[in-house]
Amino acid sequence: MASIETFPNPRPGRRYVITHVNPEFTSVCPKTGLPDFGTIIIRYVPDKVCLELKSLKYYFLEYRNKGIFYEAVTNQILDDLVAACDPLEMEIISKWRIRGGMYSIIKASYKRTASGKGDENPDR
Repeated sequence: MASIETFPNPRPGRRYVITHVNPEFTSVCPKTGLPDFGTIIIRYVPDKVCLELKSLKYYFLEYRNKGIFYEAVTNQILDDLVAACDPLEMEIISKWRIRGGMYSIIKASYKRTASGKGDENPDR
C-alpha cells in the first residue's frame, strides 16, 4: 500500500473537524470482477498530525484494482488512517453507486478513549 503522509497539526490544542471527500473512489467487486464506484468521506478530529492529501490520493488509487467488499474497504480505510495519524476521533463513510437497483452506505467510526486506546464502536 502507498504510504500515508502527515504534517504537524497547526492547532494541536484545539478540537476541530477536518472533512475530506473523494467522489471518485474505485475498487472491484470480488464476486463479479466488475468495478465498484463510490464516494469516500473522511471526518476526523486531529491530535498531533493531519493527513496529507497527495499521499491520501495515491493511497486511494491502490484500491482501483483490488477485489474487496464495501464493508471491508470501509473498515480497512479506517484502520489505515487511524494508524497513520492517531486522531482523537475518525469516521469513514462510503457511499456506493447503484448496482442491481440499490445502493449502499457504510459507516465505520473510531474514538480514542481516556486510556489512549481507541473504541472502534463508539455508538455502543
